[in-house]
Amino acid sequence: MRHTPHYLMTDPDEVRRLIQNNPWATIVSPTSNGLVASHYPVLLEDVPDEGDADEGDTISIVSHFGRPDEQLHELGQHEVLVIIQGPHDYVSASWYEPGDLVSTWNHVTAHLYGTPEILSEEENYAVLSRLTDHFESGRPHGRSLSEDEAGTRRAAKGTVGLRVRVTRFDARAKLSQNKPDAVQDRIVEEIGTTNTALAEEMRRVL
Repeated sequence: MRHTPHYLMTDPDEVRRLIQNNPWATIVSPTSNGLVASHYPVLLEDVPDEGDADEGDTISIVSHFGRPDEQLHELGQHEVLVIIQGPHDYVSASWYEPGDLVSTWNHVTAHLYGTPEILSEEENYAVLSRLTDHFESGRPHGRSLSEDEAGTRRAAKGTVGLRVRVTRFDARAKLSQNKPDAVQDRIVEEIGTTNTALAEEMRRVL
């Protein structure tokens, strides 16, 4: 039997992989008017190596907010929480051994913390271009902002770009690590019929 009591995911590279594969983020701000949440795509940003031994552990993400969300969030004035939700699903106790009756929910999740840096207009347009290219890549007749730079630059003025260098994170991969091997295999098989992404995450760690 394999045991991982706290399911903690502490490797920054694993968190980067989670962000890369699940770029739709929830961003929560503790504003002067209370909590505010918005949902936007995020992309990982390469961090230059400046000789700092800890530099390789730095996670940096970029995104954009539609106006006036940046005012509602009071961006740049405080720390924000960025929630990355990976694959998840219900795990039925019917897949366990007889007598084990507590069903659960498997998931891979990361909570990222940092204070946003507001990007310049030019940096914001570069991020929007990269976002578009990233999600259009590989699509038949994929589009690019460069097809009409003047028009897309005008549209970009309705957005605000931001960078969050993650100062700390709390990530969990709760994937039935506390169950006997035979039960783990059964769960992977059952989950795999409807949720291949979660089954693949389980295969990676079990």
